[in-house]
Amino acid sequence: MADSLCLTRDEIAELTRTKLKAGQAAFLRQNGIRHYVDAHGWPVVTRAAVEGERDQAQAPVRWKSNKAA
Repeated sequence: MADSLCLTRDEIAELTRTKLKAGQAAFLRQNGIRHYVDAHGWPVVTRAAVEGERDQAQAPVRWKSNKAA
């Protein structure tokens, strides 16, 4: 199920090292991991929030002044 948009509850528990809702939310907040809380109070984390973007293999765009040389 690694192709799903969000981590499973088991994956979030493994990441946060706790199965408690409040403990998971606290861990995610303290570590700056973007998440939201669903209607049942469980934190939901997208895969992109922990894995990053998949298409970052492109070279970074170099800064160039727009002033006339």
